[in-house]
Amino acid sequence: MKKHVWAVFLLTAWSCVRAQGKDSIFSCRVGADVTVTIDLPANMNAHTPAILVFFALPNGNSTAQTMGKKINSGDDWHYDIQHIRAQTRFLRSRRPFQNLIVAYLENDFKSWPLWKSKQPGYQRLVQHIADTVRALVPAVQNVYFNGHSGGGRFIFSFLDGVDSIPAYVQRISFLDSIYGYDSTYTRKLVTWLEGNPKASLNVFAYNDSVALYQGKPVVSATGGTWYRSHLMLRDLSAVFNFRETRHDSMIVYKSSDGRIQFWLKTNPDRKIFHTQQVELNGFIHSILCGTRFDERRYRYYAKRAYSHFVE
Repeated sequence: MKKHVWAVFLLTAWSCVRAQGKDSIFSCRVGADVTVTIDLPANMNAHTPAILVFFALPNGNSTAQTMGKKINSGDDWHYDIQHIRAQTRFLRSRRPFQNLIVAYLENDFKSWPLWKSKQPGYQRLVQHIADTVRALVPAVQNVYFNGHSGGGRFIFSFLDGVDSIPAYVQRISFLDSIYGYDSTYTRKLVTWLEGNPKASLNVFAYNDSVALYQGKPVVSATGGTWYRSHLMLRDLSAVFNFRETRHDSMIVYKSSDGRIQFWLKTNPDRKIFHTQQVELNGFIHSILCGTRFDERRYRYYAKRAYSHFVE
């Protein structure tokens, strides 16, 4: 379906479900192998800017699993490890974030790193996906890029395709998904952060460099998010000042203005905390950290604050 036809369809359908007081979810194909599922709120306020969050799925997960649901006997455990839809509802309950739109990005390989390797012109295709979704949804002014696990590859692929990060991008969050970072991205990130006073960057990781699965390392010493997060922190520290604090098992680095935050979980017992960083209010915190709602009515890496929103 052509872009303008989809836009008319979405706006008409959204108006209908808004009248019924319900959120609405629509899916469409973009290109040959990407499915975009858009979650629109029923109570959007036309007088305040909308926020469009691109949420790139983790490796091996479907959109339904990423949205999450109440688990019944025999259900796949993947439905209970992210709960992005319930966390979205929690965020919408915070008034300035009621205009939150989430676009789930899934490819047929269920892996953004693999998808990239199959696409010689992946930079152009990622821009096409982003531009198409922005044209489809109503009233969008601010874009957040977000993703878990291999979903971080979509964010880096977007960065690969632009000379500079557009001004409409106001937040980039890596939920244990910074595997693809290297120092070639530093200039674009610094230019964006210095030139856009509303720009925010936050990174979540745990010490996977020591994590073991069945007695074997999960990643190499330099291949995981712990190493890559510290590499980005080192690169940005050449330009920005950071303050280090510790909260139980968490080491937190924040820039002086709070627009850049690193939340790094230590791992003395060499466990795997990959999905817990999302499940334990991680998506909520990736949207609210550095705002006046930072850890209000929730705590990062604590009891689920969104449980009553789970369907």
